[in-house]
Amino acid sequence: MKLLPSPFSALIIGSSGTIGAAFMELLESNPLCSSVVGIHRHSEQSIDYQHPDSIESCATALSQEAPFQLIINTIGVLHTSNWMPEKKLDDLNADQLVELMKINAIGPALTIRHFSKLLDPKNGIMVTLSAKVGSIEDNRLGGWYSYRASKAALNMLIKTASIEWARTKPNTALIAMHPGTVNSRLSKPFRGEQIGRPAHDAVADMFAVIENLKKEDSGSFLSYSGEKLPW
Repeated sequence: MKLLPSPFSALIIGSSGTIGAAFMELLESNPLCSSVVGIHRHSEQSIDYQHPDSIESCATALSQEAPFQLIINTIGVLHTSNWMPEKKLDDLNADQLVELMKINAIGPALTIRHFSKLLDPKNGIMVTLSAKVGSIEDNRLGGWYSYRASKAALNMLIKTASIEWARTKPNTALIAMHPGTVNSRLSKPFRGEQIGRPAHDAVADMFAVIENLKKEDSGSFLSYSGEKLPW
């Protein structure tokens, strides 16, 4: 039985980004979505992974609008003005590792902790965007140490939390999802405009997977096509 009810209320975390904004647009035009709330670093109720305390305070501020049947976290970072993904072991440095762990693993994990309280326990889905390059089994090219490690850590945190949810939130699903290569600021330095696809197409593909999720899918690492990816 599908988890997402009709109608449903949604929350998009990271709604100012390319993928987050596309999810907002998709859901605002979806007649089955009764309401959609978007939050980001500069929204009225702000969330900023550089300031972990903002995660709990933002969740608390939004508690009046709960429960949400769908929560999607799109926040993530591949590169910054200071760093690009490492091509070789000699590029590895502690500051970059810490920064990407903070944004790609610690922030999302604390988001699951605090925002799960806003999820409808009767019919709730929480999706966190991950990346296929975080798969240990699928790693054949090497490189991108910090990004790969941070996404692998995120996947483990999601999988671990889903085991607890099976006991405490049995009618919900916690999912890690790979969006594929999307035309965005994140992918632009890596030929994203040539090899990626428009955010609206990626989001439509992901939502087609999301709206068919069952509680048995909780703890899965899924591609935008619905393929189950190896951890």
